[in-house]
Amino acid sequence: MPELSRRRALTAAAVVAGAPLVAAPAARAADRDHDSHGSHESHGSPDAFDEVYKGRRIQGRTAGGSGHHHGGGYGVYVDGVELHVMRNADGTWISVVSHYDPVPTPRAAARAAVDELQGARLVPFPAG
Repeated sequence: MPELSRRRALTAAAVVAGAPLVAAPAARAADRDHDSHGSHESHGSPDAFDEVYKGRRIQGRTAGGSGHHHGGGYGVYVDGVELHVMRNADGTWISVVSHYDPVPTPRAAARAAVDELQGARLVPFPAG
């Protein structure tokens, strides 16, 4: 059996480290395609929701009015306070609370914000 050279060890380490980076986008795309079949999200605005998650009331609905919305006219609220959300070009959603963790739906963005807030009150985001 040939001796393991430094070059082979580094190459193998690079391949192992890079595998999740290649697999993750494909998995997210497959999940997004799977989740959007048969729902209204694939045709525009996501479905409305109103639920209690970990003791916090989260809501999502079509936003009317002249507010500052990057969410394509969709508003998300945690305990009645608007959570600023934005829809990315790839269809994922981010919020001002969990900006670097895109999720597939506004409901998931609201849940992620509740998790991140850990019981703290959501402070309104200035729209001006």
